[in-house]
Amino acid sequence: MQIQNDTQPYDSINVTPMLDLAYVLLVVFIIMTTASVQGLTMNLPKPSNTPSEEKHETKIVQISPEGRFMINGVGVTPAELERQLLAAKARDPKLAVMVKGDPATQYAKVIEVVDLVNRLQIDGLGLITARIGT
Repeated sequence: MQIQNDTQPYDSINVTPMLDLAYVLLVVFIIMTTASVQGLTMNLPKPSNTPSEEKHETKIVQISPEGRFMINGVGVTPAELERQLLAAKARDPKLAVMVKGDPATQYAKVIEVVDLVNRLQIDGLGLITARIGT
């Protein structure tokens, strides 16, 4: 009868601890990258239950799928857009600007208008989420 020798070296490596470490590092990486994402600061109007008697000027800025700007349906250049918004704010300090972008519009154009409104310090900013022409 022959006795087996249990002191033989292992032929394989246990990878479970290495996988555990990889998963922990992956979770830490995901948490750190999502925590450092920068965003926009927007002051959206607060809803109110009581209707307001005050009437303030409202400008609707539309952005076509090609990236052209329109104020209340009239095409304008970015410089004219800024001039018209400045003039409207001078007439009515509580001016409201609604941004209406087509779903095919590049998001950068919408952000360009939002940045312009923030730079002009217009507090009433709204986003319209309907397709142009509806």
